[in-house]
Amino acid sequence: MCFEGSGFGWEHDTLCEVVFNSAMCGYTELLTDPSYAGQGVVMTYPLIGNYGVCYDDAESVRPWLSAYIVHRVSDVASNFRSDVDLNTFLKNNRIPGVQGVDTRALTKVLRESGTMRGMIAYGEAADRDEMKKKIRAFRMESMVPRVSCKEPAVYGDGPVKVSLADYGVKNNIIRSLVSRGCTVRRFPHDASFEELMSFDPDGIMLTNGPGDPKDCGKEIGELKRVYAHGVPTFAICLGHQLMALAQGFDTYKLKYGHRGINHPVKELAENRVYITSQNHGYVVDGKTVDPSVADISFVSMNDGSIEGLNYKNGKVFSVQFHPEASPGPLDTGFLFDRFLSLMGGSRL
Repeated sequence: MCFEGSGFGWEHDTLCEVVFNSAMCGYTELLTDPSYAGQGVVMTYPLIGNYGVCYDDAESVRPWLSAYIVHRVSDVASNFRSDVDLNTFLKNNRIPGVQGVDTRALTKVLRESGTMRGMIAYGEAADRDEMKKKIRAFRMESMVPRVSCKEPAVYGDGPVKVSLADYGVKNNIIRSLVSRGCTVRRFPHDASFEELMSFDPDGIMLTNGPGDPKDCGKEIGELKRVYAHGVPTFAICLGHQLMALAQGFDTYKLKYGHRGINHPVKELAENRVYITSQNHGYVVDGKTVDPSVADISFVSMNDGSIEGLNYKNGKVFSVQFHPEASPGPLDTGFLFDRFLSLMGGSRL
């Protein structure tokens, strides 16, 4: 199918994996979330850009998605916190955009047929047969090495020390730890077990990130050693999937993923539902979870898929959603407090 619109941002042809997000706001956080690397994001909400872009809200140093597809970009950025309008922000960061598209019709296609490859092409004379060839030949490569830090960095100066494995970390994960009295040392995605432990950490944080978790073979191998050592560990999103794979569980790709800021999940032990922010295309396969190794802690109220695991060693727990993303706004922030308690610390 071909959807026509007009360009904005950086007008440049690009190939990507096309996904949709149902959020009505939070596009600055979405654009700068490394988990979207390699993807063209379709927004179901019809008007985007009305409050501009505030750099303080960014989740990383730059936007990572491959393309941004919206129904309409606001002509006015009306917010006292705005630093730049959306069009200029995308142009400055070389991100292609398309507006004027019937995004709800496009979303219906993605829901019915599943996430698929696509191409953004500019110009009236675009050769559709040639575009089809490029789309068929396109393959999503592992984006984790691209979005991860290249060198270790330290944040905060609190008494509780956390080694953070950066698979595409969002800034607010680091802020959530630092605000609770942690000193966080951020390591590249391929850091060895010895490197993670060289900080003499009280705990290890495994972060979110883009792509298929099965592409991260080295990281999975190191997490087997982390688990065997018994250091307190909290894993989010991709980190949750990698720890599951490290324990012999399996993952699979969802038809069209979970991407939005109003996804309900239930904590089974408390029989309580929370509203969460989510951005993932893969989940842990519940049929492969060994009950002698882990208990399912959270499930999606939309499709029943696994949203969290508590491991029987008492030192590791993980969630598929983003507890730092403030959809409620503080619905699941208590998970960071739980991590502090597991490390023997307490919230300041």
